[in-house]
Amino acid sequence: MNITIVGTGYVGLGTAIMLAYLGYQVTGLDNDEEKIQGLRAGTLPIYEPGLDELLHAASTNLTWTTHYDEAIPQADYIFVCVGTPPLPDGHPNLTYLESAVRSIAQHLDGKPQIIVNKSTVPIGTGDWVMRTLEEHAALYATSHYEVVSNPEFLREGTALGDSLYPDRIVLGGSSWATERMRALYAPLIDQSFEAPPNVPRPRGYERPAVVETTLTSAEMIKYSANAFLALKISYANEIAGLCECVGADIHEVTAGIGLDHRIGTRFLAAGAGWGGSCFGKDTSALISTGHDYGYSMPILRAAMSVNERQRSVVIEKLQKHLRLLKGKRVAVLGMAFKPDTDDLRDAPAHDFIVRLGQLGATVIAYDPVAMTRARSEWSHLRYVEAVSASAALEGADAVIIATEWAEFRSLNWNEALRAMRTRVVIDARNIIREPLTVPAILEQIGRDHPHPSFLPASGLPDVKVGA
Repeated sequence: MNITIVGTGYVGLGTAIMLAYLGYQVTGLDNDEEKIQGLRAGTLPIYEPGLDELLHAASTNLTWTTHYDEAIPQADYIFVCVGTPPLPDGHPNLTYLESAVRSIAQHLDGKPQIIVNKSTVPIGTGDWVMRTLEEHAALYATSHYEVVSNPEFLREGTALGDSLYPDRIVLGGSSWATERMRALYAPLIDQSFEAPPNVPRPRGYERPAVVETTLTSAEMIKYSANAFLALKISYANEIAGLCECVGADIHEVTAGIGLDHRIGTRFLAAGAGWGGSCFGKDTSALISTGHDYGYSMPILRAAMSVNERQRSVVIEKLQKHLRLLKGKRVAVLGMAFKPDTDDLRDAPAHDFIVRLGQLGATVIAYDPVAMTRARSEWSHLRYVEAVSASAALEGADAVIIATEWAEFRSLNWNEALRAMRTRVVIDARNIIREPLTVPAILEQIGRDHPHPSFLPASGLPDVKVGA
């Protein structure tokens, strides 16, 4: 089977490399010549743990190109993995999808081919793709083209494990097309492949569930799943706010309610709220779809509102202790929206840096992985790069922990805080679990800490932070 992947972003790359590892001949297609040249040289344009090792292991089955005429005619399966970013009104921007589908249609060669929507697309897009093929494919009348909705459920940072050992595989389309997709995914369904050394098969894992449904239901499953997870995070944050009011501990509360198997602990985490390319976009898209049909979705609107509020809460906690931020030096630890990725889309740290700059603070930022990407994507922001978390804290008046990197969890906080001018810690990810022994103010989400009376550290030099 020959497979073409259209789009080499986070989803497309993971899909291409995973399928190549399973033994298929895979062609990755993208209009970004620089990205394709890098992939040909074995260089990934994104950071995802373990992906470079799997790329090397599967390299003999991979081809990279910028030309549709080299990638589409010979393909048996064509996966569309292009971005669908949100428009200001909440609807997805389908510009890239429309361009890709029209280009695919113009290069189909008449044999049976399956076009797989892997991108997160609005409900009804599968039908639109079929109509586009009918209008633009030269041999459509004498051919057998089918469209399948096969949404991804990957988490950045654990994308390889999610790809190789999924909870479920959703296939939306005709019975003929979904049967072809079952054949393609047989190694995943049967778990007949040899697990990569760096991504071992989870203990007790047997096989994924396979959900065969209509195009429309498959598209709805994707949006609904992400919106529910977003709602779960917002619920935890709303309860965290009440915990602060009454003196309860959100860790104890979520642990207690999460033991109910109907609820579970995953995604029941209070903090700075969600970020990234999925939750906000997909929740907004569901709300916008409801609006198109005159159907109100107040629960999802509330989830969006709570998430937006969380970013303000973090700055409010900082202002409560420093009062005026003009002239203050604030360290921001973490720039990616979550750990184990360099993805900066809708990252809470972005909003923190923007607001701190508006309030007159000097921002010192550090991230173990995402700083290189931030230099180009966040060139509009004003901040100074630090070479390490400890360096970012030197001479700082406060620190905001914006991403829960393992490096920050393992940091010797009692030692690192000694280098600060004043010790105000806004732990927006609730990663500090051990009591602080140095005089410091620690603010977390949904947790009440006694605030010691402390004096600013004196005699600290004005340290120049390395770039």
